[in-house]
Amino acid sequence: MEKQWIDENRVMALFPKRERNAHKGDFGHVLIVAGKQGMTGAALLCTGAALRSGCGLVTVHLPASERLAVHIAHPSAIVSPDCGTCFSCLPENMDRYSAVGAGPGLGQAPETVSALRGLLETGLPAVLDADALNIIAGNPALFSLIPKGSVLTPHIGELKRLLKSASEVSAADVRCDGAGSGDGLVTEGNIRALAVATGAVIVVKGWHTAVFSPSGSVRYNTTGNPGMAAGGSGDVLTGLVAGLLARGFSPEDAACAGVWLHGRAGDMAAAEKGEESMNASDILSCLRI
Repeated sequence: MEKQWIDENRVMALFPKRERNAHKGDFGHVLIVAGKQGMTGAALLCTGAALRSGCGLVTVHLPASERLAVHIAHPSAIVSPDCGTCFSCLPENMDRYSAVGAGPGLGQAPETVSALRGLLETGLPAVLDADALNIIAGNPALFSLIPKGSVLTPHIGELKRLLKSASEVSAADVRCDGAGSGDGLVTEGNIRALAVATGAVIVVKGWHTAVFSPSGSVRYNTTGNPGMAAGGSGDVLTGLVAGLLARGFSPEDAACAGVWLHGRAGDMAAAEKGEESMNASDILSCLRI
């Protein structure tokens, strides 16, 4: 079967010119749940990308001790302080949010596992990355709580853990077939099966990042370069896709537009800084819609 590529024209058509009387309430409110104590950088990258998505409002939930960094780096963002040193409780009034981006820098403390369960149980569409995915892989009962219309953004290591965990679940309709090791499970068939079972779009990050839809389609990205293989790059993607999801984009459109724009920003950063010297902050600064 011929590969389907993410089309630049289709991506840009998702962003019509704004009405002159538009206001922030027209463009959604995203909640970013990221960063435990000592991992504030992940929250800053994720929040910064959400602010670049064109979303109307961005709130970041992180330990109260880390809030000053957000106020300084991103004064446009609202801060929801957590009383713990990690993600340990939900913000108040969760119904104010259109979508959630969760995972970067969260850690896997017991209280974070419990709080993530509560977050999934709200049913809000979510972009799940990093430790959110690792927590789900380590607690297979959470597979069935992933809200329909969510987006999972694993790199290959996280994907292996997810598929291995899913292969061991027989009662939650998320079973994948294959060998017991993660390597034997990473097949297009199993990724498609996981997307169908969870009702989530799965973005497999890497060379020609692939977007697997629950409908069975797979689209491959054409932007990006090896300089993006650096810590924090995925945090930027999480915030960007979450912001697009909050704006009202379908999960597949949010994922496809997000990975294409993220890759283009990476190409711009490489042209400016070089593939060897660029970092995730450069990708964030080059995001353009």
